[in-house]
Amino acid sequence: MVEGSMTQGAGQEPVVRTATLRDFRVPPYARVPVQGHTTEPPTGTPGGAFAEPGTFPDQGALHGTGVSPEPVALLEPDAPVAHRVPVDPRAVHEPVAPVGSLAPTLQLPLAGDMSSIVAVATGHPGNAFPDEALPDGYTPTERDLPVINRGDTVQVRVDPEPAPGAAPTTDGPGPLYVVGDVHGYLDELVAALRAQGLIDENGAWSAGNARLWFLGDFTDRGPDGIGVIDLVMRLSAEAAAAGGYCKALMGNHELLLIGAKRFGDTPVNSGAGTATFQAAWLLNGGQKVDMDRLQDVHLQWMSRLDAVVEEDGHLLMHSDTTAYLEYGSTIEDVNETVHEIINRNDADEVWDLFRKFTKRFAFRDEGGPQAVQELLGTYGGRRIVHGHSPIPYLLGQVGTEDGEDGSGPVVDGPHVYADGLAIAMDGGVTMAGKLLVVQLPLHG
Repeated sequence: MVEGSMTQGAGQEPVVRTATLRDFRVPPYARVPVQGHTTEPPTGTPGGAFAEPGTFPDQGALHGTGVSPEPVALLEPDAPVAHRVPVDPRAVHEPVAPVGSLAPTLQLPLAGDMSSIVAVATGHPGNAFPDEALPDGYTPTERDLPVINRGDTVQVRVDPEPAPGAAPTTDGPGPLYVVGDVHGYLDELVAALRAQGLIDENGAWSAGNARLWFLGDFTDRGPDGIGVIDLVMRLSAEAAAAGGYCKALMGNHELLLIGAKRFGDTPVNSGAGTATFQAAWLLNGGQKVDMDRLQDVHLQWMSRLDAVVEEDGHLLMHSDTTAYLEYGSTIEDVNETVHEIINRNDADEVWDLFRKFTKRFAFRDEGGPQAVQELLGTYGGRRIVHGHSPIPYLLGQVGTEDGEDGSGPVVDGPHVYADGLAIAMDGGVTMAGKLLVVQLPLHG
């Protein structure tokens, strides 16, 4: 339990006031609509098929032309927790048990309809569809990126660190962990976090003062993107209460989901004709079940995510692109500019930001080390750690949606390349790869 100050009011029992952080205020996000309680789906429909040209061959064929303009909405590789309900501080009149010690049957003060709450006793930490077939509206997408046969990358096998025991008592920062692209694969995320000792069997934060960073792309392609966001939001509050933190970066799919919800079929200037966020979202793995469950609290949380951060000499970002340099000469400038663009709510501006964050592979070619050095020289750090571009494509491996043919990609850990200056963290979970959660710095 976080120690707080005791206050005494006239005629009142002592109240424990727990320290919180401004960035981890959690509104009633735990009221996640479960199956059978979803809202009505949007009535609008995308205005026709849309495919933005990527950085690969036959781009013009996507539009029926031979023109290959600047890459826009890139087609990425496809394939296919029990919520702890926050306690209203105004209703607490007794000391609260430490995080992680709540019994599954603990009754907390609630407001609203209990039927719409996913409680601790549901068994699975965050999955809105436990032990059932995939919900209606989950439409797996197909992969169409070419295989990139590379011989100059290095794959590092990372042996799992022993699960931490009791919360450390030191005053210094705890161990640093990063998570690659999740894309709605909640079960795999929960399993990977448990394997590192970051959450317990009930899905509660159990890593004390550890520091955890998600590199973005929580939704699309997989079956439960909103469940992933809810889990990350809850862990952010629990980690802060335990003296650590759980934070996340802005990925291109967060921008895509924000745009699809805000702007729908509003035409935007794509640089290659008329486009819409709604069509691009569907084309890049958007799931109807996520849109039906998307709430304002999710949009607000995504809109506040930073784009880049430096931790312990590691420059963390979602995309392997130098486009971040266009938004500022410092980390603070980049994040402030990104937030201003999102808050201005201009469809064309948000589309341009999405388009630039969708670029990839800036570090893999001959000029890759120089591109990494430019980013490190501008923003600081000794190594870049990114998601976005799946490791299986860097290795020349192709996986299937279900992996039944036995030829799924073999991903044992992150990928180190660009003369050892870049670490790729997207393990290709959408193509039967692996969802990566690793501790930094890398060992071995």
